[in-house]
Amino acid sequence: MASEAGQALQKRGSKWLAWLVLAAAWFATTPLRPMLDPDEGRYAEIPREMVASGDWITPRFDGLKYFEKPPLQYWATAAVYSVAGLSEWSSRAWSVGLAFGCLALAFAWTRALFGTGAALAALTALAVSPYFLIVGHLNLLDAGLTFFLTAAVFAFTRAQTAAPASDAERNWMLTAWGAAALGVLSKGIVVGALAGAALIVYTLIERDARPWRRLHPATGLPLFLVLTAPWFIVVSLRNPGFASFFFVHEHLTRFLTTVHQRVEPWWFFLPLLLLGVLPWIAPLPRAVASAWWEAPAPATGFRPRRFLAVFAGVTLLFFSASGSKLASYILPMFPVLAALVGAQRAAPGRLAAPAARIGAALIVPIAIAGIVYSARRNAFVPREALLWLAAASLIALLAVVATLRAVRLPDGALAVSTAAAAMLAWQCLLCAYAVIPPARSARDLVAAARPAVGPQTALYSVGQYRETVSPYLGRTLTLVDYQGELAFGLSAEPGRQDLSVEAFRGRWSASRDAVAFFDPKLWDSWRRQGFPGRVIAADNYTVAVSRL
Repeated sequence: MASEAGQALQKRGSKWLAWLVLAAAWFATTPLRPMLDPDEGRYAEIPREMVASGDWITPRFDGLKYFEKPPLQYWATAAVYSVAGLSEWSSRAWSVGLAFGCLALAFAWTRALFGTGAALAALTALAVSPYFLIVGHLNLLDAGLTFFLTAAVFAFTRAQTAAPASDAERNWMLTAWGAAALGVLSKGIVVGALAGAALIVYTLIERDARPWRRLHPATGLPLFLVLTAPWFIVVSLRNPGFASFFFVHEHLTRFLTTVHQRVEPWWFFLPLLLLGVLPWIAPLPRAVASAWWEAPAPATGFRPRRFLAVFAGVTLLFFSASGSKLASYILPMFPVLAALVGAQRAAPGRLAAPAARIGAALIVPIAIAGIVYSARRNAFVPREALLWLAAASLIALLAVVATLRAVRLPDGALAVSTAAAAMLAWQCLLCAYAVIPPARSARDLVAAARPAVGPQTALYSVGQYRETVSPYLGRTLTLVDYQGELAFGLSAEPGRQDLSVEAFRGRWSASRDAVAFFDPKLWDSWRRQGFPGRVIAADNYTVAVSRL
């Protein structure tokens, strides 16, 4: 008995050690990379302004109302700032943390239905996906949406395979309703569109309406409304223009038209999907086919893997049909596809070995291409970039070595080491990308300009608004001759945070303590016209000018 207990403790300790290794690898570079323009600056700045103003109801960006997205990520990041302050890692803690949480979701769902080996294979598949890792390591809203939508979908399938009218069925459905609500607070009503469309398509294929009768709406819908409705009600009461902008402009208009100027061909997401699944492209078709022909659950007739396949297909078609396309939109596909691959390939070592080799075949050429690109475009390669590119290549090659027969790692250890290596290698490439010119962050620019910025210094942004300037400065900027994504806020509160060119010129001439961040072409034009000012910092995107 003592021996069995010792073995159980040792096994549990090994599991915790594996998760610690994965977590350490996943979060390794979170504090090292500068915030990238535009998205990481935006989603770092809005929570900063929440903390500074104390208003957690009306999101503001550069002091202006910003209603493009719901507030959950802003709230969570603002809460982190309140404890740890603003930094690269604290601005990314929520999004990168929830992306890591998707690994745990895929592992837990697959283990519950198909065992530990399948779960490790699912985790490995998701961890080695280049697309999932890169998008998951950026401060975007898509990781939060993906985590809560995946949790809702997985919980729904668990409910539908539980005994009818059981406590398990009810509890899993309530979990699904709650996760869906948090998904809506993360990125809007797209959660209902994807989950609802998947359920409709699934029931039409199956010709079975029983899943609809097991949704527990009498308790699930009130839970959903309790979580989502309060903010929508309060923000609408405080801001009469919110509802039309958020629900019509940011959802219906975004999907049906090209007003957001993110026009891409219908096949735009297919190469991204291929990149994401490339390390496990071989077992994927068989996994999807197996899911499609899955036998129904004995008690309920539900096919959980078929539903996941339908959900993935609906997600791809939905965003492919949209008039607005961004590369990160299809992120919710990957946890469910990884779960399908894991369920099909229960031996994780059989997935880890080819994944490591395909990963190395991608990473090493990309590292070489990065060196060539920087050398040709900039006539030099930053030393920091060289170190990151070399590290990425070395880690990828070591992962391949670990798959050789001479090493003879157990399946579980091989899966964990391959996953950790892929996480680190792709992050190294991301770090190299962040420091290879042209500048993709205002971090160095702000550091050079900061000595000229005091507490009372007037700050302006002329002809542009660079998103990473404000979070690195910890200040908002008065806009001059620019609207961009701040057009709604400017129209909602005219004159709050902007000046005409004439008014700016007058203030600048009368000021003794001011700094302006110029579009380089505009600054060159104004400088030729005799506009006063001293350049204190510059990069390819912005020129910082001091009045003194």
